[in-house]
Amino acid sequence: MDLMSTLAGSLMEGFFPSGWDLKKIDACVDDNPETMTDRQSWWHKGFQPIICESVTDFDTLMGHEIALTIKQSRDAGEKLILILPVGPMGMYRWAVFFLKEWNVSCDHVYGFNMDEWSDSEGNTLASNDPGAFQNAMGNAFYGPLGELTIPENQRHFATPDVLPSYGEKIKKLRDQGAKLTVIFGIGRVCHIAFWEPHFASEFSSEQEWKSQTHRMGAKLHPLTIEQNAITSFKSRTTLVPAYANTIGPGVFLGADKIIGGCDGIFSRGMMWQGLSVWMTLRHEPSIWIPSTYMPTQPGKLFILDELAGPLNADCN
Repeated sequence: MDLMSTLAGSLMEGFFPSGWDLKKIDACVDDNPETMTDRQSWWHKGFQPIICESVTDFDTLMGHEIALTIKQSRDAGEKLILILPVGPMGMYRWAVFFLKEWNVSCDHVYGFNMDEWSDSEGNTLASNDPGAFQNAMGNAFYGPLGELTIPENQRHFATPDVLPSYGEKIKKLRDQGAKLTVIFGIGRVCHIAFWEPHFASEFSSEQEWKSQTHRMGAKLHPLTIEQNAITSFKSRTTLVPAYANTIGPGVFLGADKIIGGCDGIFSRGMMWQGLSVWMTLRHEPSIWIPSTYMPTQPGKLFILDELAGPLNADCN
């Protein structure tokens, strides 16, 4: 007895994205955690999953990778576009540490936050709101860098007046030789940024889906809202907006390099992200599961080892 055998007639019927095959998704999970990093035929040859043994290791290694990418671009005399997430967050402390230790200025970096909470019209939270991603980035990354920080006029946030220009701004920088690094987490329903799986129903082809640079007032899946209630709003679902502004595949699938992170555990064996990681690595690319495209790009995905499982029942 499981969800698939009891779904009919339940309140969960019709809840998941219509393009999801739950049996196929469940088959992505292997009972042997050590197989999680086994290469799949569709992975980019330069894609590498990195298993981390603790949250401290995860934060440090991912932060080092971000800082090293910034340093390498500066050493090469290149401009660098960073697509920046708010979640995960622990790596920013270590990125700041290494950049300060190496005395690397970030005045060659252009930061584009990938998303922001909004209403259905795309209006966003005030920049100083404690739940605003703009506020979080200032506190975690831009502010702590001090004199080495990214110049204010090179920081971009997914507000209604700025997000629609992301595609044009990024293209202009790319035309000038800038490299693009996409830093990301993976959502409970396998979104990248807030590009949700149910958006797939709106497009007639994969090519059309891949061309989308952004969306204003994106309607979020209930699992996305509840994930954020748990991870960012102290369980208070009533505080979580039901919409967000977000970049789309036209931005996050154009990377020269990706730096991903999955650290979605709680304590006492509880987690929210294990299945999402297995789906990302083992399901072939599908517009119904946006994160499945990330392994098709070069770079690293840092994964907390506990997420590999085994993902078996454990009553807490």
